Amino acid sequence: MHRFCVAVLLFGLVTTDFVQAEQRPNVIFFFTDYQTTSTIGCYGNEVVQTPNIDMLAREGTRFRNAFVSHSICWVSRTTVLSGLTGRTYGTPGRHDVAKPEAVETLYTDLLREQGYRTGFFGKWHAKMPKGYRQQDHFDEFEAIGRNPFYKKQPDGSLRHETELIVDRGIDFIKRQPKDQPFALNLWFNACHAEDSDRRPGIGHFPWPRTTDGMYEDIQIAPPRLGDQAIFDELPGFLKTTINRERYFWRWNTEEKYQTNVRAYYRMVTGIDQSIGRVLETLREAGLDENTIIVYSADNGYYMGNRGLAGKWSHYDDALRVPMIIFDPRVDPSHRGQVSEAIALNLDLPATILDWAGVEVPDRYQGRSLMPIVSDRKPSDWREESFHEHFAVRNRIPARDGSRKTRFKSVR
Repeated sequence: MHRFCVAVLLFGLVTTDFVQAEQRPNVIFFFTDYQTTSTIGCYGNEVVQTPNIDMLAREGTRFRNAFVSHSICWVSRTTVLSGLTGRTYGTPGRHDVAKPEAVETLYTDLLREQGYRTGFFGKWHAKMPKGYRQQDHFDEFEAIGRNPFYKKQPDGSLRHETELIVDRGIDFIKRQPKDQPFALNLWFNACHAEDSDRRPGIGHFPWPRTTDGMYEDIQIAPPRLGDQAIFDELPGFLKTTINRERYFWRWNTEEKYQTNVRAYYRMVTGIDQSIGRVLETLREAGLDENTIIVYSADNGYYMGNRGLAGKWSHYDDALRVPMIIFDPRVDPSHRGQVSEAIALNLDLPATILDWAGVEVPDRYQGRSLMPIVSDRKPSDWREESFHEHFAVRNRIPARDGSRKTRFKSVR
């Protein structure tokens, strides 16, 4: 497997006399949907095939304790764009809709001010103020959604959204000026289910055709926390939410479970294959030695654990996400490290700005992960994290609280 080489980054604030592009790293941010850590090889899954993601972990930093502050896609994604928790960026009375002042300047705008070329392709799904023009915050922007996952192309063929998003990203990279750094967001809809299609025996997770037939000959292990007694111990108000309703869509029988986990794994492998295409493009373009790769997800996923589906709750199944950062600048002694530090989606915009040498705004509520990736966890790093849920309150119980190493306090 090809090893990315070490590149040099100039630390400190960037002035209007831009630091030379070759001294500032490019950043590619892969962001998945509905993905729990237990569905990736480097996090311990011995069935699913994710060689490219595993390579990034082997050469970079894998965070064992990475979480989202709010386990629903649009709040999590707006948190990354704004650097703020949902209750901070949200509008009074409509907390999951961003206030104009909170999203007037995204982290991508700050990068553009300092000479970065920015691109966004994929799932947007952020609830912005009326009249908000997301395309104005990127040099190139195309929202690509699901429903359906397969998109008809001009020649009449069908292309899976994962492949289509990466097609756009590769084109963006191939047209990259040599004297300018870039920051590219490739935000997938996978591994979200196609909720409108619940036909039995099909698999509710439409996968790319390149993974057809994979995992059919493998018996998938049951959910680790699938014992009925675990569900029986849940508070009554959790037993009647859409977490339980959707459990009966796809996880409550052995046949449904096997069919849907296999389909889900094919989706994950499809993401991995597409990441491999991007890595190869970087090598061919001579950009691999100065490009940082981030891989994470916008929320976790139950997959039948606790007798539940979806996310939307305070358990780690919903809050914990994969987070892998490959930074080619770091000393070889730090490659392949597994960090126990509590990392949040809230930290990602501050981290990307820090890499670019752009001053992190005082309003940001996360911290840069760069010291952890390049050296060690700072002595004053957080020992607990804040989490909340306020979206879809007519169907999902609202809650907030904090998480420490062994316990949570949840209201």
